[in-house]
Amino acid sequence: MHLRRAADAVTMEHMAPRNVPIKTLLVLGASGDLSARLLLPGLGGLITEHPDRALRLVGSGAEQWDDATWRKRVQESFGTVDAHGPLVDSVLHDTRYLTADVTDPGAWPALFAACTAPVAIFFALPPPVTAKACQALTQVDVPAHTRLVLEKPFGTDEETAAALNDLILTIAPEDDIHRVDHFLGKSTVLNLLGLRFANRILEPVFTAEHVERVDIVFDENLALEGRAGYYDGAGALVDMVQSHLLQILSLLAMEPPSTLSAADLRDHKAGVLRATHVWNDDPVRFSRRARYTAGRLGDRHVPNYVDEKGIDGSRGTETLAEVTLAVDTWRWAGVPFRIRTGKAIGTPRKQAAVTFKQTPRLPHGLVSDGQPNRIVIGFGPDTMDIQLGVNGPGDPLTIEQTTLHSEFGPGALPAYGEVLLGVLDADPSLSVRGDTAEDCWRIVQPVLDAWRADKVPLQEYRAGSAGPDGWPL
Repeated sequence: MHLRRAADAVTMEHMAPRNVPIKTLLVLGASGDLSARLLLPGLGGLITEHPDRALRLVGSGAEQWDDATWRKRVQESFGTVDAHGPLVDSVLHDTRYLTADVTDPGAWPALFAACTAPVAIFFALPPPVTAKACQALTQVDVPAHTRLVLEKPFGTDEETAAALNDLILTIAPEDDIHRVDHFLGKSTVLNLLGLRFANRILEPVFTAEHVERVDIVFDENLALEGRAGYYDGAGALVDMVQSHLLQILSLLAMEPPSTLSAADLRDHKAGVLRATHVWNDDPVRFSRRARYTAGRLGDRHVPNYVDEKGIDGSRGTETLAEVTLAVDTWRWAGVPFRIRTGKAIGTPRKQAAVTFKQTPRLPHGLVSDGQPNRIVIGFGPDTMDIQLGVNGPGDPLTIEQTTLHSEFGPGALPAYGEVLLGVLDADPSLSVRGDTAEDCWRIVQPVLDAWRADKVPLQEYRAGSAGPDGWPL
């Protein structure tokens, strides 16, 4: 355990942030899919909504692009969010692209020379390349107040995450390190916190006394969509559970924070994750994995996963993962948290469902349909359904389930725009703290070990189906 480093990180976080305005966003891996599909549209939305934030954009990648090719990529990405305004025009006119091997210390002086300090460096790179790039940074002069923005997964296991934390803390202090999770934009976080802590009728029943189970599900009707190079080395457990869905769990299970400051939010999330582990510490019994075979998603044919371009079938990569976790706090002891995520699922579900225990008894004469009370929180779009038992319209002695539906207001910015705004404002509320990043790996490591040892069978399901037969929905 890196207790001293974690304590130092917490101490630094409680100090006043040094909000030195960032003047350049340097994107590494700029020619990749992440940059074009998510990061650049997020930036376009941000500078459209906040035209007062003067910013220079510099891209770098391994491809031999010139400035004109890069500028076209940026313009196309901005167009997907209708980015417009004088600042958008200025960023497009001024942006530059440099071909560079960022794992070579000799490449960094030219990159920094193209930037106006202070700089925010966004590592849109695979984890091993990010680690090598950071190692190269330790050998050069880094401009003062540089902020490091690192994508998930942070490391490849608990050991490499700890080593990466040690490494980047030699480059920048914890306050200037943003381990970002675009899945949790500010709107989603505030929606969850508002639901939990602004409603007197809900907060008291979010306890083991009243809750039967919690299910966090992120099933997609998408297949690989060109991400084979990354996904085949990660799999569903690392891609979604270890990062995004554990963050959702921490928000659902946390105690009420005193404020919405980064320090309070991250302390409370960390407390939940420190108490989280595989149910009964038995990853063989309480985890499942599967991989899709050929099938149909809507009107298109999806090939067998192992036949997809760029896939190494011998790796045994799963495309559907499920694990049951325990959160051993006073509030949640004894409540199973089931986390599931899959690709190529016919009917997508992106939600967190809190299922409540049945009432101890019904008055004699009332008959229930047996459906429990549930709160279902949807993600993308953010919605809420409260399922209650009410007297039926026909026989008033029969209790039937009805649903109260509400939609949360969307944020003004795309998810990556909210992430970048936090970076520019030196606000790490949406970022994962170093000790928490290691804890997320600790939680899933027993499952990864069991799967790599083939102690849990790799099942199959047809693309377009709900998953393997016998798996609970």
